[in-house]
Amino acid sequence: MKGKRDTLPIDEVLPQLQEVLRRQTRAVLVAPPGAGKTTRVPLALLEEPWLRGQRLLLLEPRRLAARAAARQMARLLGEEPGETVGWRMRHDSCIGARTRLEVITEGVLTRMLQEDASLSGVGAVLFDEFHERSLQADLALALLLDVQQGLRDDLRLLIMSATLDNARLQQTLPDAPVIASEGRAFPVERRYQPLPAHQRFDEAVAVATAELLRQEPGSLLLFLPGVGEIQRVQEQLASRVSSDIILCPLYGALSLADQRKAILPAPAGQRKVVLATNIAETSLTIEGIRLVVDSAQERVASFDPRTGLTKLLTQRLSQASMIQRAGRAGRLAPGICLHLTSAEQAERAAQQSTPEILQSDLSGLVMDLLQWGCPDPAQLTWLNPPPAVNLTAARSLLTQLGALEGERLTARGQKMAALGNDPRLAAMLVAAQGN
Repeated sequence: MKGKRDTLPIDEVLPQLQEVLRRQTRAVLVAPPGAGKTTRVPLALLEEPWLRGQRLLLLEPRRLAARAAARQMARLLGEEPGETVGWRMRHDSCIGARTRLEVITEGVLTRMLQEDASLSGVGAVLFDEFHERSLQADLALALLLDVQQGLRDDLRLLIMSATLDNARLQQTLPDAPVIASEGRAFPVERRYQPLPAHQRFDEAVAVATAELLRQEPGSLLLFLPGVGEIQRVQEQLASRVSSDIILCPLYGALSLADQRKAILPAPAGQRKVVLATNIAETSLTIEGIRLVVDSAQERVASFDPRTGLTKLLTQRLSQASMIQRAGRAGRLAPGICLHLTSAEQAERAAQQSTPEILQSDLSGLVMDLLQWGCPDPAQLTWLNPPPAVNLTAARSLLTQLGALEGERLTARGQKMAALGNDPRLAAMLVAAQGN
C-alpha cells in the first residue's frame, strides 16, 4: 500500500479469507462495526491469483457509502478515485480504463447482469452490509447463484456483514465457510434512557443529546427516523448547544456538498452533531465521532397487497440495527452510545430487521425476473422466498399496466423494463413517449 494504513481488527482474518477463496467460490465474513471490512477486504483480494486480472465488484446499499468507500480505498493506494478504484451508480460514475475495483450500488448490478449474464471480466462480487437485506441485494444474490450454477463456476461470491442471520445463510449456502472477525476497533459503552412520556419527541431527543454533549467531549452522531424529525430536532438543538458545536443534517436527498460537510472532520476548536437517518448506519466513517445517540426508531416502507399501496411506517429498531448504530461510536476512539429506550424494551426488540422482500411491492422484481427468463421465482435460490400474495399483487399490477401477458413481458413491458424505473413511473414514461 502506498497510502497510510493503520492496523485494523479485520487484518487478523484476511489470510484465512484469502485461503478460503483460493479453494472455494462462496464465503461469508462476519465482522463487527469498525473492523475495517468494507475497505480492507476488497484491497486484500485485488492481487489474488484466481482473479487473473479481472475486476472486483463491491456492492454497497447506499450511494453515499459507495462514494466514501471508493475514496478511502483510493487514498489507501495513494491514488485518486477513477484509477485502480472507482464507483458506479445510476447517473454517476467515476471509472477509468485501469479501474479494477468498482464500488457499485445494488440496482446497478442487476442492470449489469441483465446486459451480460456471465459478468464477463468480473472475478468476484462482494456484498457489503448484507444484513440490511435490501430487496435488490436478495435479488442480486439469487441471480448470482444462478450464474454460478449455470455459466460461471469460477465466479467468487463473498457476503460481508456486521450482523447476520447465520442460521438462514448456512441453510441456504451450506458449502460457504463462515469467517468471523471478533475484534472491534475501540470499546463502546452502551447506555439506555427512555424518553419521558410528557415531552414531544423532538424536544425530548434534543434535551438528551444536549445533556450528553455537556457531559462528554467529541463529536456526536444522532440517528433519527426521517427528514422531518431531523429538521425539528435540529431546531430544538440550536438553542441548547454551545456556539462551538456545528449542526449537520445527513440524508440521501441532500446535495453532495452538504453530505460531504457532514462526513468531514469539524474545524479546529469545534465539534459537530450529525443528525442522520439510517444512511449513516453502515459502511460510512464520519470523522471525529465519539458519541452516538440512537432514537431506537426507523422508518420503513411496508406494502399492503390488499390495497396495492406502500406505506411508510415508523417502528422500533431491531437489536441488530442497534448494534450497528452503537458501532459508529467505536471507530476512531473509545465511545458512548445512548439508546433512547429502556434496556428491557431493547431486549424485547426483534433480533433482525424484516427483509425487504417480505414487505415490499414486488412488481419491479417480477419484471427483473421475467427479463432474466424466470417466470417462476421458485426456480431460484432465495434466503427468503418472495411471498405468494405479494407476487400475485405484482403480476396483477403489471397486467393492468399493459406490461404482462400470461408469463411474458409485452413489447410495452420490455420498454418499461429497459428504463429501470418503478413500473408505475416506467408506464407513464412509455405512455408519454407515445408507445
